[in-house]
Amino acid sequence: MRRRITLLNADVSCCKTTPPGFRMMEEDAEVSVMISLLVQRLKGSHLHSEIEQRAKECLHQPEIKLECLKEDVRHFLKSSGWEKKLQNAVYRELHIQLPPSHPAAPAEHLKEPLAYMRKAQVSWERRVLKSLNSMSTELGVPLARMRPAAEQQELANKWNEMGTDEPGLSRFRPVYAPKDFLEVVVSLRNPNHDSSEEVCAKSHWGLIQVPLHVKDIPQLRQAYSELSLAAGQLGIDDNAHIHPDLFENDYVDIGNKVLAEQDSAAAQQYSRQGCPTGLRADLWALILNSVNQPQDVLHYEQLKTGVIQHDLLVDNLIYKDVKLTASNDDYYFVFEDFLYQVLLCFSRDAAVLEHFKYNSATPPKSTIQDKEDVEHDVFYPPNGVIPFHGFSMYVAPLCFLYNEPSKLYSVFREMYTRYFFRLHSVSSATSGIVSLCLLFERLLQTHLPQLFYHLRQMGAQPLRIAFKWMVRAFSGYLSTDQLLFLWDRILGYDSLEPVAVLAAAVFAFRAENLMEVTSLASAEAVLADLSTLRVMPLLQIFLFATSV
Repeated sequence: MRRRITLLNADVSCCKTTPPGFRMMEEDAEVSVMISLLVQRLKGSHLHSEIEQRAKECLHQPEIKLECLKEDVRHFLKSSGWEKKLQNAVYRELHIQLPPSHPAAPAEHLKEPLAYMRKAQVSWERRVLKSLNSMSTELGVPLARMRPAAEQQELANKWNEMGTDEPGLSRFRPVYAPKDFLEVVVSLRNPNHDSSEEVCAKSHWGLIQVPLHVKDIPQLRQAYSELSLAAGQLGIDDNAHIHPDLFENDYVDIGNKVLAEQDSAAAQQYSRQGCPTGLRADLWALILNSVNQPQDVLHYEQLKTGVIQHDLLVDNLIYKDVKLTASNDDYYFVFEDFLYQVLLCFSRDAAVLEHFKYNSATPPKSTIQDKEDVEHDVFYPPNGVIPFHGFSMYVAPLCFLYNEPSKLYSVFREMYTRYFFRLHSVSSATSGIVSLCLLFERLLQTHLPQLFYHLRQMGAQPLRIAFKWMVRAFSGYLSTDQLLFLWDRILGYDSLEPVAVLAAAVFAFRAENLMEVTSLASAEAVLADLSTLRVMPLLQIFLFATSV
Protein backbone atom coordinates (compact mmCIF):
# COMPACT_ATOMS: atom_id res chain seq x y z
CA MET A 1 0.00 0.00 0.00
CA ARG A 2 1.40 3.36 -0.95
CA ARG A 3 1.74 5.59 2.08
CA ARG A 4 1.56 9.31 1.68
CA ILE A 5 0.99 12.14 4.11
CA THR A 6 -0.22 15.54 2.99
CA LEU A 7 0.52 18.21 5.60
CA LEU A 8 -1.26 21.47 4.92
CA ASN A 9 0.37 24.66 6.17
CA ALA A 10 3.20 22.62 7.69
CA ASP A 11 6.74 23.85 8.22
CA VAL A 12 8.95 21.88 5.83
CA SER A 13 11.98 22.30 8.08
CA CYS A 14 10.14 20.53 10.86
CA CYS A 15 9.55 17.54 8.60
CA LYS A 16 13.28 17.28 7.97
CA THR A 17 14.08 17.00 11.66
CA THR A 18 11.27 14.67 12.65
CA PRO A 19 12.68 11.66 14.54
CA PRO A 20 12.38 8.32 12.64
CA GLY A 21 10.37 6.74 15.44
CA PHE A 22 7.85 9.58 15.37
CA ARG A 23 7.51 9.28 11.57
CA MET A 24 6.75 5.57 11.96
CA MET A 25 4.08 6.40 14.52
CA GLU A 26 2.57 8.93 12.12
CA GLU A 27 2.55 6.36 9.31
CA ASP A 28 0.95 3.75 11.55
CA ALA A 29 -1.70 6.27 12.58
CA GLU A 30 -2.28 7.12 8.93
CA VAL A 31 -2.79 3.46 8.04
CA SER A 32 -5.16 3.06 11.00
CA VAL A 33 -7.23 6.02 9.79
CA MET A 34 -7.34 4.59 6.27
CA ILE A 35 -8.45 1.18 7.54
CA SER A 36 -11.13 2.83 9.68
CA LEU A 37 -12.45 4.78 6.68
CA LEU A 38 -12.47 1.64 4.51
CA VAL A 39 -14.39 -0.32 7.14
CA GLN A 40 -16.87 2.54 7.54
CA ARG A 41 -17.50 2.75 3.77
CA LEU A 42 -17.82 -0.99 3.27
CA LYS A 43 -20.16 -1.42 6.22
CA GLY A 44 -22.84 0.44 4.32
CA SER A 45 -22.42 -1.65 1.18
CA HIS A 46 -24.52 -4.49 -0.16
CA LEU A 47 -21.41 -6.68 -0.08
CA HIS A 48 -21.11 -6.29 3.68
CA SER A 49 -24.68 -7.41 4.27
CA GLU A 50 -24.16 -10.40 1.93
CA ILE A 51 -20.98 -11.50 3.72
CA GLU A 52 -22.68 -11.08 7.08
CA GLN A 53 -25.61 -13.18 5.89
CA ARG A 54 -23.33 -15.96 4.55
CA ALA A 55 -21.34 -15.97 7.80
CA LYS A 56 -24.55 -16.46 9.80
CA GLU A 57 -25.70 -19.26 7.49
CA CYS A 58 -22.43 -21.15 7.81
CA LEU A 59 -22.87 -21.37 11.59
CA HIS A 60 -25.41 -24.13 11.01
CA GLN A 61 -22.88 -26.31 9.19
CA PRO A 62 -21.49 -29.28 11.17
CA GLU A 63 -17.83 -28.53 10.34
CA ILE A 64 -18.04 -25.17 12.16
CA LYS A 65 -16.73 -25.71 15.72
CA LEU A 66 -17.43 -23.35 18.60
CA GLU A 67 -13.89 -23.59 19.98
CA CYS A 68 -12.39 -22.30 16.69
CA LEU A 69 -15.39 -20.35 15.44
CA LYS A 70 -13.47 -17.35 14.11
CA GLU A 71 -10.99 -19.42 12.08
CA ASP A 72 -13.71 -21.73 10.72
CA VAL A 73 -15.92 -18.85 9.56
CA ARG A 74 -12.92 -17.15 7.95
CA HIS A 75 -11.99 -20.40 6.17
CA PHE A 76 -15.58 -20.78 4.94
CA LEU A 77 -15.64 -17.24 3.53
CA LYS A 78 -12.29 -17.81 1.84
CA SER A 79 -13.22 -21.16 0.30
CA SER A 80 -16.59 -19.87 -0.92
CA GLY A 81 -15.04 -16.87 -2.70
CA TRP A 82 -16.33 -14.11 -0.43
CA GLU A 83 -12.88 -13.18 0.83
CA LYS A 84 -11.79 -12.50 -2.75
CA LYS A 85 -14.85 -10.32 -3.33
CA LEU A 86 -14.00 -8.36 -0.20
CA GLN A 87 -10.40 -7.92 -1.36
CA ASN A 88 -11.61 -6.55 -4.70
CA ALA A 89 -13.96 -4.14 -2.95
CA VAL A 90 -11.11 -2.89 -0.73
CA TYR A 91 -8.87 -2.55 -3.79
CA ARG A 92 -11.50 -0.40 -5.50
CA GLU A 93 -11.90 1.85 -2.45
CA LEU A 94 -8.13 2.37 -2.27
CA HIS A 95 -8.18 3.63 -5.86
CA ILE A 96 -10.96 6.16 -5.48
CA GLN A 97 -10.80 7.55 -1.96
CA LEU A 98 -8.90 10.66 -0.94
CA PRO A 99 -5.33 10.19 0.28
CA PRO A 100 -4.80 10.58 4.04
CA SER A 101 -4.20 14.16 5.13
CA HIS A 102 -4.03 16.39 8.15
CA PRO A 103 -7.18 15.93 10.29
CA ALA A 104 -7.66 19.70 10.59
CA ALA A 105 -7.63 20.27 6.82
CA PRO A 106 -10.92 21.72 5.45
CA ALA A 107 -12.93 19.48 3.13
CA GLU A 108 -12.33 21.70 0.09
CA HIS A 109 -8.57 21.42 0.64
CA LEU A 110 -8.85 17.65 0.45
CA LYS A 111 -10.63 17.90 -2.90
CA GLU A 112 -8.04 20.38 -4.25
CA PRO A 113 -5.12 21.67 -2.15
CA LEU A 114 -4.26 24.70 -4.33
CA ALA A 115 -6.41 27.79 -3.73
CA TYR A 116 -6.00 29.27 -7.23
CA MET A 117 -7.15 25.97 -8.76
CA ARG A 118 -10.23 25.94 -6.54
CA LYS A 119 -10.99 29.54 -7.46
CA ALA A 120 -10.70 28.81 -11.19
CA GLN A 121 -12.96 25.76 -10.89
CA VAL A 122 -15.63 27.73 -9.00
CA SER A 123 -15.51 30.51 -11.60
CA TRP A 124 -15.83 27.95 -14.42
CA GLU A 125 -18.80 26.25 -12.73
CA ARG A 126 -20.58 29.60 -12.47
CA ARG A 127 -20.09 30.20 -16.20
CA VAL A 128 -21.46 26.78 -17.09
CA LEU A 129 -24.45 27.14 -14.78
CA LYS A 130 -25.18 30.63 -16.09
CA SER A 131 -25.14 29.27 -19.65
CA LEU A 132 -27.56 26.49 -18.68
CA ASN A 133 -29.94 28.85 -16.89
CA SER A 134 -29.82 31.32 -19.79
CA MET A 135 -30.75 28.56 -22.20
CA SER A 136 -33.67 27.55 -19.99
CA THR A 137 -34.92 31.14 -19.80
CA GLU A 138 -34.42 32.01 -23.49
CA LEU A 139 -36.06 28.84 -24.78
CA GLY A 140 -38.80 28.73 -22.16
CA VAL A 141 -37.84 25.17 -21.28
CA PRO A 142 -37.95 24.24 -17.56
CA LEU A 143 -34.96 22.55 -15.99
CA ALA A 144 -37.24 19.61 -15.10
CA ARG A 145 -40.85 18.60 -15.54
CA MET A 146 -43.06 15.59 -14.95
CA ARG A 147 -43.98 13.89 -18.22
CA PRO A 148 -47.71 13.45 -18.92
CA ALA A 149 -48.92 9.83 -18.71
CA ALA A 150 -49.24 9.53 -22.50
CA GLU A 151 -45.68 10.76 -23.01
CA GLN A 152 -44.39 8.33 -20.38
CA GLN A 153 -46.06 5.43 -22.15
CA GLU A 154 -44.71 6.52 -25.52
CA LEU A 155 -41.14 6.75 -24.20
CA ALA A 156 -41.42 3.36 -22.47
CA ASN A 157 -42.60 1.77 -25.74
CA LYS A 158 -39.74 3.17 -27.81
CA TRP A 159 -37.01 2.81 -25.14
CA ASN A 160 -34.94 0.53 -27.39
CA GLU A 161 -35.53 2.66 -30.49
CA MET A 162 -34.84 6.18 -29.26
CA GLY A 163 -32.45 6.75 -32.15
CA THR A 164 -35.40 6.83 -34.53
CA ASP A 165 -36.92 9.78 -32.68
CA GLU A 166 -36.01 13.23 -33.96
CA PRO A 167 -36.91 15.77 -31.25
CA GLY A 168 -36.61 19.43 -32.16
CA LEU A 169 -32.99 20.08 -31.19
CA SER A 170 -32.15 23.01 -33.43
CA ARG A 171 -32.78 25.50 -30.60
CA PHE A 172 -30.39 23.76 -28.22
CA ARG A 173 -26.64 24.23 -28.18
CA PRO A 174 -23.90 22.54 -26.12
CA VAL A 175 -23.33 24.34 -22.83
CA TYR A 176 -19.62 24.35 -23.65
CA ALA A 177 -17.07 22.68 -25.89
CA PRO A 178 -13.48 21.58 -25.15
CA LYS A 179 -12.08 24.76 -26.74
CA ASP A 180 -14.00 26.84 -24.17
CA PHE A 181 -12.55 24.81 -21.33
CA LEU A 182 -9.06 25.11 -22.83
CA GLU A 183 -9.18 28.88 -22.36
CA VAL A 184 -9.85 28.35 -18.65
CA VAL A 185 -6.88 25.97 -18.36
CA VAL A 186 -4.59 28.31 -20.31
CA SER A 187 -5.50 31.30 -18.12
CA LEU A 188 -4.44 29.55 -14.88
CA ARG A 189 -1.73 31.35 -12.94
CA ASN A 190 -0.31 30.77 -9.48
CA PRO A 191 -0.29 34.22 -7.78
CA ASN A 192 2.52 33.10 -5.48
CA HIS A 193 4.83 32.01 -8.29
CA ASP A 194 7.27 34.36 -9.99
CA SER A 195 7.75 33.00 -13.51
CA SER A 196 10.86 35.13 -13.97
CA GLU A 197 12.63 32.76 -11.61
CA GLU A 198 12.37 29.95 -14.12
CA VAL A 199 15.82 28.77 -15.15
CA CYS A 200 14.70 27.40 -18.50
CA ALA A 201 13.27 29.84 -21.04
CA LYS A 202 11.44 26.95 -22.73
CA SER A 203 8.90 27.01 -19.91
CA HIS A 204 7.45 30.16 -21.51
CA TRP A 205 6.99 28.56 -24.91
CA GLY A 206 3.82 26.69 -24.00
CA LEU A 207 0.34 27.78 -23.02
CA ILE A 208 0.38 26.18 -19.56
CA GLN A 209 2.15 28.44 -17.08
CA VAL A 210 1.54 26.76 -13.73
CA PRO A 211 4.32 25.20 -11.62
CA LEU A 212 3.15 21.59 -11.28
CA HIS A 213 5.40 18.55 -11.14
CA VAL A 214 5.14 16.24 -14.13
CA LYS A 215 7.32 13.29 -15.07
CA ASP A 216 10.19 13.46 -17.54
CA ILE A 217 11.13 10.64 -19.92
CA PRO A 218 13.38 8.73 -17.44
CA GLN A 219 10.64 8.84 -14.81
CA LEU A 220 8.04 7.74 -17.35
CA ARG A 221 10.24 4.85 -18.41
CA GLN A 222 10.49 3.71 -14.83
CA ALA A 223 6.75 4.10 -14.19
CA TYR A 224 5.76 2.36 -17.44
CA SER A 225 8.48 -0.29 -17.61
CA GLU A 226 6.07 -2.94 -18.89
CA LEU A 227 5.81 -0.93 -22.14
CA SER A 228 9.52 -1.33 -22.90
CA LEU A 229 10.68 -2.46 -26.33
CA ALA A 230 11.78 -5.81 -24.91
CA ALA A 231 8.37 -6.68 -23.43
CA GLY A 232 5.62 -8.47 -25.32
CA GLN A 233 2.67 -6.20 -26.07
CA LEU A 234 -0.79 -6.72 -27.47
CA GLY A 235 -1.22 -4.05 -30.10
CA ILE A 236 2.11 -4.59 -31.87
CA ASP A 237 2.37 -6.79 -34.95
CA ASP A 238 6.05 -7.67 -34.79
CA ASN A 239 8.30 -8.23 -31.82
CA ALA A 240 12.01 -8.88 -32.05
CA HIS A 241 12.05 -11.31 -29.15
CA ILE A 242 8.73 -13.15 -29.17
CA HIS A 243 6.76 -14.38 -32.16
CA PRO A 244 3.40 -12.57 -32.00
CA ASP A 245 1.31 -15.75 -32.34
CA LEU A 246 3.28 -17.50 -29.60
CA PHE A 247 3.14 -14.50 -27.27
CA GLU A 248 -0.58 -13.98 -27.77
CA ASN A 249 -1.48 -17.65 -27.23
CA ASP A 250 0.46 -17.78 -23.97
CA TYR A 251 -0.85 -14.39 -22.97
CA VAL A 252 -4.48 -15.44 -23.48
CA ASP A 253 -3.90 -18.48 -21.29
CA ILE A 254 -2.57 -16.23 -18.53
CA GLY A 255 -5.58 -13.94 -18.98
CA ASN A 256 -7.97 -16.85 -18.48
CA LYS A 257 -6.14 -17.77 -15.27
CA VAL A 258 -6.45 -14.17 -14.03
CA LEU A 259 -10.20 -14.24 -14.69
CA ALA A 260 -10.52 -17.61 -12.96
CA GLU A 261 -8.84 -16.14 -9.86
CA GLN A 262 -11.20 -13.11 -9.92
CA ASP A 263 -8.46 -10.85 -8.54
CA SER A 264 -8.79 -7.14 -9.40
CA ALA A 265 -5.13 -6.35 -8.67
CA ALA A 266 -3.90 -9.18 -10.89
CA ALA A 267 -6.25 -8.10 -13.69
CA GLN A 268 -4.94 -4.54 -13.47
CA GLN A 269 -1.33 -5.70 -13.69
CA TYR A 270 -2.21 -7.95 -16.63
CA SER A 271 -3.89 -5.07 -18.49
CA ARG A 272 -0.60 -3.15 -18.65
CA GLN A 273 0.46 -5.24 -21.63
CA GLY A 274 -2.96 -5.11 -23.25
CA CYS A 275 -6.13 -7.18 -23.02
CA PRO A 276 -7.06 -9.86 -25.59
CA THR A 277 -10.23 -8.94 -27.48
CA GLY A 278 -12.19 -11.91 -26.15
CA LEU A 279 -11.25 -11.23 -22.53
CA ARG A 280 -11.23 -7.43 -22.41
CA ALA A 281 -14.84 -6.94 -21.28
CA ASP A 282 -14.48 -9.30 -18.31
CA LEU A 283 -11.01 -8.00 -17.41
CA TRP A 284 -12.13 -4.36 -17.37
CA ALA A 285 -15.18 -5.22 -15.27
CA LEU A 286 -12.91 -7.11 -12.84
CA ILE A 287 -10.43 -4.22 -12.60
CA LEU A 288 -13.28 -1.80 -11.89
CA ASN A 289 -15.01 -4.31 -9.59
CA SER A 290 -18.15 -3.83 -11.67
CA VAL A 291 -19.94 -7.06 -10.77
CA ASN A 292 -23.44 -6.30 -12.13
CA GLN A 293 -25.31 -8.12 -9.38
CA PRO A 294 -29.15 -8.27 -9.33
CA GLN A 295 -29.19 -5.12 -7.21
CA ASP A 296 -27.18 -3.33 -9.92
CA VAL A 297 -29.71 -4.39 -12.55
CA LEU A 298 -32.51 -3.19 -10.26
CA HIS A 299 -30.72 0.16 -9.79
CA TYR A 300 -30.47 0.59 -13.55
CA GLU A 301 -34.19 -0.18 -13.95
CA GLN A 302 -34.99 2.42 -11.29
CA LEU A 303 -32.95 5.01 -13.18
CA LYS A 304 -34.78 4.05 -16.36
CA THR A 305 -38.09 4.65 -14.57
CA GLY A 306 -36.81 8.08 -13.53
CA VAL A 307 -36.05 8.92 -17.16
CA ILE A 308 -39.51 7.86 -18.25
CA GLN A 309 -41.25 9.85 -15.51
CA HIS A 310 -39.31 13.12 -15.69
CA ASP A 311 -37.99 15.21 -18.54
CA LEU A 312 -34.84 17.27 -17.86
CA LEU A 313 -33.37 20.11 -19.87
CA VAL A 314 -30.04 18.25 -19.92
CA ASP A 315 -31.80 15.42 -21.80
CA ASN A 316 -31.86 17.70 -24.82
CA LEU A 317 -28.13 18.36 -24.40
CA ILE A 318 -27.53 14.61 -24.38
CA TYR A 319 -29.66 14.09 -27.50
CA LYS A 320 -27.87 16.97 -29.21
CA ASP A 321 -24.41 15.68 -28.31
CA VAL A 322 -25.09 12.16 -29.54
CA LYS A 323 -26.44 13.56 -32.81
CA LEU A 324 -23.40 15.80 -33.28
CA THR A 325 -20.76 13.19 -32.39
CA ALA A 326 -21.45 9.46 -32.19
CA SER A 327 -24.26 9.47 -34.75
CA ASN A 328 -21.84 10.91 -37.32
CA ASP A 329 -19.01 8.50 -36.47
CA ASP A 330 -18.40 5.49 -38.71
CA TYR A 331 -17.58 3.31 -35.69
CA TYR A 332 -20.28 4.35 -33.24
CA PHE A 333 -23.45 5.39 -35.09
CA VAL A 334 -24.93 1.90 -34.65
CA PHE A 335 -24.91 2.36 -30.88
CA GLU A 336 -27.09 5.45 -30.84
CA ASP A 337 -29.86 3.78 -28.80
CA PHE A 338 -27.43 2.45 -26.21
CA LEU A 339 -25.88 5.88 -25.81
CA TYR A 340 -29.23 7.54 -25.12
CA GLN A 341 -30.17 4.84 -22.60
CA VAL A 342 -26.90 4.97 -20.67
CA LEU A 343 -26.47 8.76 -20.66
CA LEU A 344 -30.08 9.54 -19.73
CA CYS A 345 -29.89 7.07 -16.84
CA PHE A 346 -26.49 8.46 -15.83
CA SER A 347 -27.94 11.97 -15.50
CA ARG A 348 -30.45 10.66 -12.88
CA ASP A 349 -27.96 8.62 -10.83
CA ALA A 350 -27.50 10.29 -7.43
CA ALA A 351 -24.83 7.67 -6.61
CA VAL A 352 -22.49 9.58 -8.95
CA LEU A 353 -22.50 12.44 -6.42
CA GLU A 354 -20.19 10.31 -4.28
CA HIS A 355 -17.25 11.09 -6.56
CA PHE A 356 -17.45 14.80 -5.70
CA LYS A 357 -15.75 13.90 -2.42
CA TYR A 358 -12.50 13.60 -4.37
CA ASN A 359 -13.38 15.73 -7.40
CA SER A 360 -12.32 19.39 -7.34
CA ALA A 361 -15.71 20.26 -8.84
CA THR A 362 -18.91 20.89 -6.89
CA PRO A 363 -22.30 19.62 -8.10
CA PRO A 364 -24.61 22.46 -9.19
CA LYS A 365 -27.82 23.10 -7.28
CA SER A 366 -31.27 24.33 -8.20
CA THR A 367 -34.31 25.33 -6.17
CA ILE A 368 -37.65 23.54 -6.34
CA GLN A 369 -40.98 24.06 -4.58
CA ASP A 370 -42.95 21.26 -2.96
CA LYS A 371 -46.73 21.03 -2.79
CA GLU A 372 -46.76 23.42 0.18
CA ASP A 373 -44.72 25.97 -1.84
CA VAL A 374 -41.70 25.41 0.41
CA GLU A 375 -38.41 25.83 -1.46
CA HIS A 376 -35.71 23.16 -1.34
CA ASP A 377 -32.20 23.06 -2.80
CA VAL A 378 -31.54 20.01 -4.97
CA PHE A 379 -28.64 18.92 -7.13
CA TYR A 380 -29.22 19.51 -10.83
CA PRO A 381 -28.94 17.32 -12.72
CA PRO A 382 -29.34 14.64 -10.03
CA ASN A 383 -25.87 13.22 -10.76
CA GLY A 384 -24.26 16.69 -10.57
CA VAL A 385 -22.65 16.41 -14.04
CA ILE A 386 -23.63 18.81 -16.83
CA PRO A 387 -22.81 17.18 -20.21
CA PHE A 388 -20.69 19.08 -22.73
CA HIS A 389 -19.91 18.68 -26.42
CA GLY A 390 -18.27 15.26 -26.85
CA PHE A 391 -19.39 13.81 -23.52
CA SER A 392 -21.13 10.87 -25.19
CA MET A 393 -17.78 9.71 -26.59
CA TYR A 394 -16.79 8.51 -23.11
CA VAL A 395 -19.49 5.84 -23.47
CA ALA A 396 -19.33 4.99 -27.17
CA PRO A 397 -16.22 2.71 -27.18
CA LEU A 398 -17.63 0.66 -24.30
CA CYS A 399 -20.57 -0.32 -26.51
CA PHE A 400 -18.18 -2.62 -28.40
CA LEU A 401 -17.56 -4.57 -25.19
CA TYR A 402 -20.96 -4.79 -23.46
CA ASN A 403 -24.30 -5.50 -25.08
CA GLU A 404 -26.30 -5.62 -21.85
CA PRO A 405 -27.40 -2.07 -20.93
CA SER A 406 -27.09 -2.51 -17.15
CA LYS A 407 -23.56 -3.92 -17.49
CA LEU A 408 -22.57 -1.19 -19.95
CA TYR A 409 -23.94 1.40 -17.58
CA SER A 410 -22.15 -0.03 -14.55
CA VAL A 411 -18.75 -0.08 -16.29
CA PHE A 412 -19.17 3.42 -17.73
CA ARG A 413 -20.10 4.86 -14.34
CA GLU A 414 -16.97 3.34 -12.80
CA MET A 415 -14.80 4.59 -15.68
CA TYR A 416 -16.22 8.09 -15.33
CA THR A 417 -15.97 8.36 -11.54
CA ARG A 418 -12.45 6.96 -11.57
CA TYR A 419 -10.92 8.63 -14.66
CA PHE A 420 -13.01 10.67 -17.08
CA PHE A 421 -14.21 13.33 -14.61
CA ARG A 422 -10.59 14.50 -14.32
CA LEU A 423 -10.58 15.47 -18.00
CA HIS A 424 -13.08 18.32 -17.59
CA SER A 425 -12.37 19.74 -14.13
CA VAL A 426 -9.64 22.11 -12.96
CA SER A 427 -7.29 20.43 -10.50
CA SER A 428 -3.64 19.83 -9.69
CA ALA A 429 -4.07 16.02 -9.73
CA THR A 430 -1.42 14.05 -11.61
CA SER A 431 -4.09 12.64 -13.94
CA GLY A 432 -5.98 15.94 -14.12
CA ILE A 433 -6.28 17.73 -17.43
CA VAL A 434 -3.99 20.60 -16.30
CA SER A 435 -1.14 18.22 -15.46
CA LEU A 436 -1.73 16.26 -18.68
CA CYS A 437 -1.48 19.46 -20.74
CA LEU A 438 1.71 20.45 -18.94
CA LEU A 439 3.18 16.96 -19.41
CA PHE A 440 2.36 17.08 -23.13
CA GLU A 441 4.00 20.49 -23.58
CA ARG A 442 7.07 19.59 -21.50
CA LEU A 443 7.66 16.39 -23.50
CA LEU A 444 7.47 18.28 -26.80
CA GLN A 445 9.59 21.19 -25.59
CA THR A 446 12.28 18.89 -24.22
CA HIS A 447 12.52 16.33 -27.00
CA LEU A 448 11.25 18.20 -30.06
CA PRO A 449 12.22 21.83 -29.33
CA GLN A 450 12.63 22.81 -33.00
CA LEU A 451 9.17 21.52 -33.85
CA PHE A 452 7.59 23.20 -30.82
CA TYR A 453 9.28 26.54 -31.58
CA HIS A 454 8.32 26.35 -35.27
CA LEU A 455 4.65 25.66 -34.51
CA ARG A 456 4.63 28.43 -31.92
CA GLN A 457 6.04 30.89 -34.42
CA MET A 458 3.41 29.85 -36.96
CA GLY A 459 0.63 30.56 -34.45
CA ALA A 460 -0.11 26.85 -34.11
CA GLN A 461 0.47 26.15 -30.44
CA PRO A 462 0.53 22.31 -30.19
CA LEU A 463 -1.84 22.24 -27.21
CA ARG A 464 -4.58 23.98 -29.21
CA ILE A 465 -4.56 20.96 -31.50
CA ALA A 466 -4.01 18.19 -28.96
CA PHE A 467 -6.39 19.41 -26.23
CA LYS A 468 -9.50 18.02 -27.91
CA TRP A 469 -7.81 14.60 -28.17
CA MET A 470 -6.89 14.55 -24.49
CA VAL A 471 -10.18 15.84 -23.09
CA ARG A 472 -11.92 12.89 -24.80
CA ALA A 473 -9.10 10.41 -24.05
CA PHE A 474 -8.75 10.10 -27.87
CA SER A 475 -12.27 8.67 -28.24
CA GLY A 476 -13.56 9.46 -31.72
CA TYR A 477 -10.07 10.16 -33.07
CA LEU A 478 -8.36 6.75 -33.03
CA SER A 479 -9.78 3.61 -34.61
CA THR A 480 -11.68 1.64 -31.99
CA ASP A 481 -9.24 -1.25 -31.69
CA GLN A 482 -6.35 1.17 -31.09
CA LEU A 483 -8.39 3.25 -28.64
CA LEU A 484 -9.16 0.14 -26.59
CA PHE A 485 -5.42 -0.68 -26.46
CA LEU A 486 -4.85 2.82 -25.06
CA TRP A 487 -7.63 2.43 -22.49
CA ASP A 488 -6.15 -0.95 -21.48
CA ARG A 489 -3.08 0.95 -20.31
CA ILE A 490 -5.13 3.66 -18.58
CA LEU A 491 -6.78 0.95 -16.50
CA GLY A 492 -3.58 -1.05 -16.11
CA TYR A 493 -1.56 1.88 -14.76
CA ASP A 494 -4.52 3.58 -13.08
CA SER A 495 -3.46 6.80 -14.76
CA LEU A 496 -4.39 9.10 -17.63
CA GLU A 497 -0.73 9.98 -18.28
CA PRO A 498 -0.58 7.66 -21.33
CA VAL A 499 -3.07 10.04 -23.00
CA ALA A 500 -0.61 12.95 -22.79
CA VAL A 501 2.35 10.78 -23.83
CA LEU A 502 0.44 9.52 -26.86
CA ALA A 503 -0.48 13.09 -27.86
CA ALA A 504 3.23 14.01 -27.82
CA ALA A 505 4.07 10.81 -29.72
CA VAL A 506 1.59 11.75 -32.47
CA PHE A 507 3.36 15.07 -32.98
CA ALA A 508 6.73 13.29 -33.05
CA PHE A 509 5.42 10.84 -35.65
CA ARG A 510 4.17 13.66 -37.91
CA ALA A 511 7.10 15.99 -37.11
CA GLU A 512 8.52 16.07 -40.64
CA ASN A 513 5.23 17.22 -42.16
CA LEU A 514 4.55 19.62 -39.28
CA MET A 515 7.88 21.38 -39.87
CA GLU A 516 6.50 22.45 -43.26
CA VAL A 517 3.27 24.06 -42.02
CA THR A 518 2.79 27.81 -42.04
CA SER A 519 -0.43 28.22 -40.04
CA LEU A 520 -2.68 26.65 -37.42
CA ALA A 521 -5.08 25.50 -40.16
CA SER A 522 -2.34 23.66 -42.07
CA ALA A 523 -1.06 22.05 -38.84
CA GLU A 524 -4.58 20.87 -38.03
CA ALA A 525 -4.86 19.45 -41.56
CA VAL A 526 -1.70 17.37 -41.04
CA LEU A 527 -3.17 15.96 -37.81
CA ALA A 528 -6.80 15.77 -38.94
CA ASP A 529 -6.93 11.98 -39.38
CA LEU A 530 -5.51 9.76 -36.63
CA SER A 531 -7.53 6.69 -37.55
CA THR A 532 -4.60 4.92 -39.21
CA LEU A 533 -2.19 5.33 -36.29
CA ARG A 534 -1.07 2.38 -34.19
CA VAL A 535 -1.01 3.31 -30.52
CA MET A 536 1.48 0.91 -28.98
CA PRO A 537 4.36 1.37 -31.46
CA LEU A 538 3.99 5.15 -31.06
CA LEU A 539 4.05 4.95 -27.26
CA GLN A 540 6.95 2.51 -27.14
CA ILE A 541 9.14 4.40 -29.60
CA PHE A 542 8.49 7.77 -27.99
CA LEU A 543 9.12 6.50 -24.45
CA PHE A 544 11.98 4.09 -25.01
CA ALA A 545 13.68 5.14 -28.26
CA THR A 546 13.83 8.87 -27.57
CA SER A 547 17.31 10.08 -26.62
CA VAL A 548 17.50 11.62 -23.16
